[in-house]
Amino acid sequence: MPPPSTDIPAGNSAARVSLPELLLLASVFVVAACGLVYELAAGALASYLLGDSVLQFSTIIGTYLFAMGLGSWLSRFVERQLVAQFLRIELLVGLIGGLMPAALFAAHSLLPPAHLTEFRWLLYALVLLVGALVGLEIPLVMRILKSQHGHRYALKDLVSQVLTFDYLGALLVALAFPLLLVPHLGLIRTGIAFGLLNALVAVWALFLFKPQLRRWGAHATACAFTLLALVVAMLGAEQLTSWAEERFYGEQMLVRESSDYQRVVVTSGRNGVRLFLNGNLQFHSRDEYRYHEALVHPAMAAHGAPKKVLVLGGGDGMAVREILKYPSVEQVTLVELDPHMTRLFSTLPLLRELNHESLLSPKLRIVNTDAFGWLGQLPVDERFDVIVIDFPDPSNFSLGKLYTTSFYQLVDQHLSASGYAVIQTTSPLIARRSFWTVAATVESVGLTATAYHAHVPSFGEWGFILASRRPFALPRALPEGLKFLSVQSLPALFDFPPDMARPPGLEANRLSNQQLVHEFEAEWGKVH
Repeated sequence: MPPPSTDIPAGNSAARVSLPELLLLASVFVVAACGLVYELAAGALASYLLGDSVLQFSTIIGTYLFAMGLGSWLSRFVERQLVAQFLRIELLVGLIGGLMPAALFAAHSLLPPAHLTEFRWLLYALVLLVGALVGLEIPLVMRILKSQHGHRYALKDLVSQVLTFDYLGALLVALAFPLLLVPHLGLIRTGIAFGLLNALVAVWALFLFKPQLRRWGAHATACAFTLLALVVAMLGAEQLTSWAEERFYGEQMLVRESSDYQRVVVTSGRNGVRLFLNGNLQFHSRDEYRYHEALVHPAMAAHGAPKKVLVLGGGDGMAVREILKYPSVEQVTLVELDPHMTRLFSTLPLLRELNHESLLSPKLRIVNTDAFGWLGQLPVDERFDVIVIDFPDPSNFSLGKLYTTSFYQLVDQHLSASGYAVIQTTSPLIARRSFWTVAATVESVGLTATAYHAHVPSFGEWGFILASRRPFALPRALPEGLKFLSVQSLPALFDFPPDMARPPGLEANRLSNQQLVHEFEAEWGKVH
């Protein structure tokens, strides 16, 4: 009895799939996964190094998709030796895409801050190149399948199967990238790992289509070289990261970790300890007391006897340290998005010493969640005597929402009738319009905005806004032992010279426009 025929009519290709076809379809899955990883890695790295995650991800994704379309269009000009061309493209994608995060990280460390334009050119050039190569892959796989097994496939079945594997690979990587890959491997190792996957696709194409490759030895050598380069890069990824960060920060790094939200680096040098989040300085131990005393004490002392205090942001515990200097305080609630921060500053001895172990106080309740959502879900009748708002500057839209009328309406709702809220509000000297826009936003929700400023050497002239329902009156007493503030020096903080005075015509910052983010970027961009 003769064996059953393996021929399957067009339109019924799902009945049986040969091993070579299955391997080719599996390569589509891997190719899609790798392509998306390179796109996400470029966007994440741009956000870490350049700030404004919304802008960076939008422009990176747009550029990458355009490049993929360009690559798909270019595939029409590839007419001969499809398998050999596919193999070469896989090796190029694996080598360039896999090493792209490492190359960008190293370039950012080598280029001085004044040369960010050159870094952006390099970033988008690599994104265009990798995107174009990725765009070539799927059309070539489809054409190889059609040329090898064209009698088995109708066009609709071919497209259906290839795109199914393509989208499935993209879905799994989109979920794994933020939840598993970056937290456990980091950006550099993640890129290299998927570069190795691309190279392995080339290797199995090398053996799967050996009879069709004219210069098999040359292709095998190229595969071996690419794999070796990526393996060496994987083994040296930690050393590269250490070298780049040491060059960037210029001091010994005590902590160098990535949380689900940010890159956390703590350095130690002759002048003290510094904290960086995503490369941006958050405090320097030699003068952080100036910032935190100015942030906390005008509001706390003016209230007189605050009992319930809310701190939004400030996961380092420095603001809580100052708040606990008031015997009247019964409860402090700290809302910090990143649990990694509060865990770090409550366990590392050197950092616990800086915040006087404030995060271990029995008066403190720590909530690790988004402040905007938490305030919105808080019972209406829960109010606080003082609210300290210590968020990073509004450098992107996710942070900008915390400086909008919608957010300050929630603050107003949970502020006691005689209470004060204080907001860290960037530099009134460098970002004058941004600073006073926050004051205008506070006033638009019906609160009184009282502006003041302090000189913090690590940051320069820095500003704060007090929000309240009653007029602010200078306190007549402050806690003992303060290093910076005194009753006699307080009035000077509320005096603004002409170059920091309020400009006319400012509007409130709203969720619908987030104009503050654009103003902040324009003003601080001039500094760089």
